[in-house]
Amino acid sequence: MLPQEVIRRKRDGNALSTDEVKEFISGLTNGSVSEGQVAAFAMAVFFKGMSADEAVGLTLAMRDSGTVLKWDLPGPIVDKHSTGGIGDNVSLMLAPMLAACGCFVPMISGRGLGHTGGTLDKLDSIQGYNTAPDNELFTKVVRDVGCAIIGQTADLAPADKRLYGIRDVTATVESVSLITASILSKKLSAGLQYLVMDVKCGSGAFMQRREDAETLAYSLVSVANGAGLKTTALITDMDEPLANCAGNALEVLHAARFLKNELTHSRAHEVTLRLGIELLLSTGIAGMVADAREKLEASLSSGRAAAIFGDMVVALGGPTNFMQKPEKHMATPAIVKPVYADQRGNIHAIATRDLGLAVIELGGGRRRADDKINHAVGLSNLLGKNANADHHTPLAMIHAADEASFVRAEKIVKSAYIIGEVSKELPPILETLTA
Repeated sequence: MLPQEVIRRKRDGNALSTDEVKEFISGLTNGSVSEGQVAAFAMAVFFKGMSADEAVGLTLAMRDSGTVLKWDLPGPIVDKHSTGGIGDNVSLMLAPMLAACGCFVPMISGRGLGHTGGTLDKLDSIQGYNTAPDNELFTKVVRDVGCAIIGQTADLAPADKRLYGIRDVTATVESVSLITASILSKKLSAGLQYLVMDVKCGSGAFMQRREDAETLAYSLVSVANGAGLKTTALITDMDEPLANCAGNALEVLHAARFLKNELTHSRAHEVTLRLGIELLLSTGIAGMVADAREKLEASLSSGRAAAIFGDMVVALGGPTNFMQKPEKHMATPAIVKPVYADQRGNIHAIATRDLGLAVIELGGGRRRADDKINHAVGLSNLLGKNANADHHTPLAMIHAADEASFVRAEKIVKSAYIIGEVSKELPPILETLTA
């Protein structure tokens, strides 16, 4: 069938057959479908949606567009994925923690999407780190170290890689069907046995309303389990940044401190532990929540998780002493200056998405798919909800490349913070979903 006929049928609200989806994705992979047609298809799906059967068909077609890895390892093959938020660097911490508990984690991650940062962009801020190894090196690092966080290699779900970049610049990111297929095609191609999803809602999430996040979580859990991948999901709060920073190098430095057990009482700590608990329970490594939490905490206090992260960095081309002096191997900004609120008071609410846009304004994200990123820029020391802002306590520190971008980001950050009465704080974990 002609690509334009598939687009027309979906535009008109018709259900696509498995063969139609497979043929279109085949064309996307081999280049016979143009970028404009891919964008039109994404927009049609965005507005008309897909049935469960169509979503499964799209997921499997994108998985089968390349190699599907097979593993023979002495432990469960697991992974975690987040739908994205501000200051969400959990993957960097959780992968080595899980490896320290006896799991193997072949984590295939993505780049920044929309207003959110991407795990690969964060890792690219480490000098020498190779986010695009071939499958031979990828599997060796997973086997020898216990975890490897990389991007899609050329032969792992290549159809998704092309679609992913086009979605980012065509305002079709938020489609439940496209998100489901994108995430799960990569995870299924990695040969996983167990998966936990972190589906975020709130002002910094793609799915800002909780009911939309629940819809996406149910879609992910049902499609994944239907494809034979045991999956659970947590719905977590993104009404404020998860870590107290946003920006590529800044979030890596935060992760290094976390792994060295220096950041134990925070929202990021609780979300990381709860996601890890889900996987340890799913795999049977732990039989009870308390046992799973103890194992994960021990991976930090013993230094084992930090050592594994350092080993992963070395194995993928990074510096040998990264965990000892991480800041020495990261780019630094030209300007680091505070931004203050115009009035004193409590932080009543945060337009969290706008903080992500401020990072993009600084050069830490993309406007176009081919934009280069400045890894050094971003926001640190971000205040959370109900914190007190005054003329001595900045809303954030802005890390900028020049004065002009500082001024633009300063305006965005100021407007993102709403000063007023103390507000009700949501717990970081809102709901747990199973098959």
